[in-house]
Amino acid sequence: MRARDNVADASDLQKHPSGDTIAVATTMLSMLADPTRLRLLAALLPGERDVSALTAATGSARPAVSQHLGKLRLAGLVRVRREGRRQVYAVSGPHIARLVIEVLQVAEHPSR
Repeated sequence: MRARDNVADASDLQKHPSGDTIAVATTMLSMLADPTRLRLLAALLPGERDVSALTAATGSARPAVSQHLGKLRLAGLVRVRREGRRQVYAVSGPHIARLVIEVLQVAEHPSR
């Protein structure tokens, strides 16, 4: 799905984004700027996963994965729920999933 397909009216945001909107967007984009965090979000696109599955998917150490997931959670990019003793993570919503997909697609086909 492309940004132009989004039902929200982007023209209003493009004209006059508030300072709060810019601050939140900057935080979200800075979270995507880290390779491990972007890998974690990409690994969560198909659905929920626990820390063990995310550790295997990213090839990162478990403590690093846990720290990155904490940062992503604080930034509102992932949500977590308990399943027994496990914590299961997911992308926090379709807008975040779309953002991750778009940035990865742009990276695969950069403008020249």
